[in-house]
Amino acid sequence: MLFHKKGEELPPAPTPEVLFKVVTNPVVPAIPQVPEKQKINFRYPLIEPYAYAHIYWDFQNNELVYYIEEPSLDESERNLLRTIEKGIEELINISFLNVKTAEAVIAYLEKNIKVLLAELGIKVTEELFLKIMYYVYRDFVGLNEIEPMMRDLFIEDIECNGVNTPIYIVHRKYRNLRTNIVFKDIERLTSFVEKLAQKCGKYISYANPLLDGILPDKSRINATYSQEISSRGPTLTIRRFFSEPWSPIKLMQVKTVSPEILAYLWLMVEYEANFVVIGGTGAGKTSFLNSMAFFIPPAARIVSIEDTHEINLLHENWLPSVTREATGIGSEGKIGEVDLFTLLKESFRQRPDYVIVGEIRGPEAYVLFQGAASGHPVACTMHAEDVETMVRRLETPPISLPPSLVETIDFVCVISQVKVKGEEVRRLKSVIEIMKIGETLGDIKTNTPFTWDPASDTFFFKTESVMFQKLAKEYGLSMDYLVKEFQLRTKLLMEMYRRNMVDHKSVQEIINAYYKTPHQVLKKFGII
Repeated sequence: MLFHKKGEELPPAPTPEVLFKVVTNPVVPAIPQVPEKQKINFRYPLIEPYAYAHIYWDFQNNELVYYIEEPSLDESERNLLRTIEKGIEELINISFLNVKTAEAVIAYLEKNIKVLLAELGIKVTEELFLKIMYYVYRDFVGLNEIEPMMRDLFIEDIECNGVNTPIYIVHRKYRNLRTNIVFKDIERLTSFVEKLAQKCGKYISYANPLLDGILPDKSRINATYSQEISSRGPTLTIRRFFSEPWSPIKLMQVKTVSPEILAYLWLMVEYEANFVVIGGTGAGKTSFLNSMAFFIPPAARIVSIEDTHEINLLHENWLPSVTREATGIGSEGKIGEVDLFTLLKESFRQRPDYVIVGEIRGPEAYVLFQGAASGHPVACTMHAEDVETMVRRLETPPISLPPSLVETIDFVCVISQVKVKGEEVRRLKSVIEIMKIGETLGDIKTNTPFTWDPASDTFFFKTESVMFQKLAKEYGLSMDYLVKEFQLRTKLLMEMYRRNMVDHKSVQEIINAYYKTPHQVLKKFGII
């Protein structure tokens, strides 16, 4: 029997201490390199020991799928779970909301579930008790059905397109994958979207059916509420926030860049070149920009400005700034709004050595590049497929920059999501140096030192760098010195890659050490 009533013979009672325990930070697994998708079949923990991700080839539908494996419940167990959840809703008090530690939350839930079972006259096996605890913990503390996905460090986006349709995820390695999670009840999905809004500190309803907010873990949520907006019912898209940024070596590991490109970018960042990362939606622009910030000298004062908190640096002298929506409307306009334009103006009064902007798309660009023209190195992202499109967007409304300010951009990194051997990957397609912006729209003179060849999936150093010549002139450096530094740093990055040093903290420590004692670092890695 799955549960027992009073008077029936019972298995040994659970011990009074807390039984339910989860591993909240499981070890990130290494994804096996399997050349044929049809042979992919592996699983890894998400909420250990209860929830696992299982990625395998679905031969029936001829596609790679992502399945969440959780403890199974039969109909009687599900009925008991629903009873317990209703009871928990009535028992939870305001103090529960103020509990800070996971251990305290678990202890609180376990105590109340035991009380409910006693009141109902139901006794359960330890196995069933733990299964109930998992689902209560998942639904009351976490984000219901999608909570295991929120624990998966490989997931970038979670997409629900309504009821009776599977949730899709964007996996860092395998890209778009169908899952086995489906909301079959429109009321449950509607209630879940309401819960997401509450988590963001916002309100969603038929009168206000659109949600754009930030979850407690800094992930971004966009959702719709009713069938009037989407015929399939409420929808949601979650863009995951990763507290651990990808290091430059990690980008090498996934073949987004080559060591030569990274060595070039390291020199450019050190000598305060201004650059823009461009690409389409989902190309990984902000993640790439974050990785390039690893090369900023350790003592430099950095100010970052974003709509949504995505940039995460290890530098101690870093001031992160995020915009804020208006809290109301008054006679003088929006009350309490803090936009990119305002934050940028303030940032240049804070004596920054570097200014990083998550994405420019409006009048704030004028302030940013004015700052660049006055000697503050800047870096930002922008939605554009190529340099020509970027320049046109900068020179036309609503931005309307004069060519002299556009010319403050030293180089542009073009990143894109492409297909290599049928697999969606991210590649830095080119690094383009801006030499001259003419007065006529579209009149651009550039130099392209690095390009990516899609046929061979390799990077090429095509021509000499104009930026090397510019840096040599501005800083009184010899070309021989710059070329030598470029070669040494390329070797260092290759050696870090060879030793599988991809952890962001380790990589940052080595880069910081190189700024202080380059000779010791090179000697340590056997380069000199």
